[in-house]
Amino acid sequence: MKWIMTRKISLALIFLLVLGVSGCGWWKDVKEWWRPADMARATPEGLYKRGAEQYQEGRYKKAVESFQRMKDQFPLHALAPDAEIGIADSLFSDKNYVEAEMAYKDFISMRPANDNVPYAMYQLGMCHYNDMGEIDRDHAETTKALMEFEKLIARFPASKFSIMAEKHALECRRRLAEKEFYVGKFYFTRGKYKAALIRFETIAKDYPGIGLDYKVSYFIEESQKRLIKQEAEDKVNKEKEEKKAKAKEEKAAAKTKAPAATTTETKPAVEMTAGTKPAAATTAGTTPAADKK
Repeated sequence: MKWIMTRKISLALIFLLVLGVSGCGWWKDVKEWWRPADMARATPEGLYKRGAEQYQEGRYKKAVESFQRMKDQFPLHALAPDAEIGIADSLFSDKNYVEAEMAYKDFISMRPANDNVPYAMYQLGMCHYNDMGEIDRDHAETTKALMEFEKLIARFPASKFSIMAEKHALECRRRLAEKEFYVGKFYFTRGKYKAALIRFETIAKDYPGIGLDYKVSYFIEESQKRLIKQEAEDKVNKEKEEKKAKAKEEKAAAKTKAPAATTTETKPAVEMTAGTKPAAATTAGTTPAADKK
């Protein structure tokens, strides 16, 4: 019995030793969980440093907790804005773009004069940029990313983040133009030239100089030609259908009319009464014989 207990204790010690040597994230979390008193007495600098270390190690959820604790306990400290950015960056790096977007927006609205605002605006655009879909998918995120990048460029044109934003904004416009071209060509191949023409003209107007000008000009010209021909054919076919319908109506109306009545004059028959004889027939040139006495 004593041997069994000794073996169990040895195995437990070996297990703990392996975890301690490996330095894995799980073991670090356990160690932090066993130090609540240290966390309570932590300084703003200590909390921020811990969050930064956790972020560098890729433990983004733990980093959010450390930055959030520092922000909640020391909201007026000089490092509080950096902790807010740390929270947003941790969420962003964890690919939690929806919550990261909210964190960056809160920072921009609450600290409009902070030096990190251009960076936060850039990251806000990147939240949508990293969530863009393929060419045949909905491009709502692409539109939002472009809008955020354009806001940054307009507000801070000299910022290094605006230079970076211009590159991504160009990519957003290219994607939106390609989506319009994709839809336009879809209509074109199916003979819907009017709808196709609208798409191609939109590209020429809103997205010039991004590499689609030649193709777009060709399809605009071709769509116009085919649309004119299609409309002429449709007009001729419409007139033919109208004539057919009219002829059908006239034929149906003729069948419903009654035919004209034909009558012949008839003379009334001579009535014969009892005791009377029919008049003797006379012929021209003959006289009736005299009665014999």
